[in-house]
Amino acid sequence: MTEISTQVKFPNRYDLVGSLLRSDTLKQATEQFRNQEISKSEFTDIKHEEIRRIVKKQIELGFKDVTDGEYNRSWWHLDFLWGLQGVGHYDYHKSYKFHGSKTRTDNAELVGKIGFNPEHPFFDDFQFIQEVVAEETADNNTDSQFQDVDHAVTPKQTIPSPTMIFRDNRSDNWNQFYETWDDYLDDLASAYHKTIQHFYDLGCRYIQLDDTTWAFLISKLNETKDDSDEHAKYIKLAEDSVKVINQLLAGLPDDLTVTTHICRGNFKSTYLFSGGYDDVANYLGQLNYDGLFLEYDSDRDGDFSPLKTIWNSDQHKRIVLGLITSKYPELEDRSAIINRIKEATNYVPLQNLALSTQCGFASTEEGNKLTEAQQWAKLQLVKDIAEEVWGK
Repeated sequence: MTEISTQVKFPNRYDLVGSLLRSDTLKQATEQFRNQEISKSEFTDIKHEEIRRIVKKQIELGFKDVTDGEYNRSWWHLDFLWGLQGVGHYDYHKSYKFHGSKTRTDNAELVGKIGFNPEHPFFDDFQFIQEVVAEETADNNTDSQFQDVDHAVTPKQTIPSPTMIFRDNRSDNWNQFYETWDDYLDDLASAYHKTIQHFYDLGCRYIQLDDTTWAFLISKLNETKDDSDEHAKYIKLAEDSVKVINQLLAGLPDDLTVTTHICRGNFKSTYLFSGGYDDVANYLGQLNYDGLFLEYDSDRDGDFSPLKTIWNSDQHKRIVLGLITSKYPELEDRSAIINRIKEATNYVPLQNLALSTQCGFASTEEGNKLTEAQQWAKLQLVKDIAEEVWGK
């Protein structure tokens, strides 16, 4: 396939999804804080020290964008949703339906009109990692062990997609606060737009919206093909998702990169959904993101043929192939991964592709079933393969 030159800055050729395994130190401090054995300030100090450590490690590995590992949250999605105006916490009283594992039963629900919260705790979290990156890269300029490091390191912010409040009973009582569903969607898009704009105003230039709703739809659209009413319900959900996402993205600054990660579920190395991208490819192709992180680490993900529709000939959009699993410790065969990247170029130009793990390593505080050393080895493999394919 003919390569198209692009000016894309993010996602990077080797990128990371976001979450990292919580350290034993952080897990112990979390338990102590919940048991009221340490104060909030003591807990924050421990978290900050551990974030400094993992940011330094990411920079040492050579990553050009780094995250705080999502160390400031327990769930990849709920902590953020709870921070929006009009969203409350309640006990779901049942586990999310992961294969072979039970989760905690926290959930979110509407308790009023949804809106932007200027005091959202994620803003302070971003400012902290921004300070850490500035300090680390300044220190590295005089540190001989970092002579080969590209010092243009960008802190990457991850938040859940607004589609995550469509599911799991979270919007059941929308009509208590809105006359129409579309009014609710408009407020949701506005709240997200203002939130992302505020991250930008604080200095953020790279933000990622994590999303399991598309994988949910892959499953449901396939299951309901013979039931026109049920199928139409999920088609409407897909259409609403495109509407809200593109509405929140409209008018954001040109030098802000906004990507998404399409996830099939990630809890203690288990999963929620299976199926290829065929049934949702047309909708994903309509999304005005700068890049899409797509899971492709197992047979559950289908083949590469939907990539052509998802990419949609947008020379400024980058597709990040999640070919390295974050669920298991075994390292993939380098040549096999390179061959799969080459296979993907039958549908998307190499210039518009990148590489990552298929998901983060700890979408919840429990984390996947591998060690921290094995986590770093996975990320090292991502970087090494990307440099072999695209060059340094």
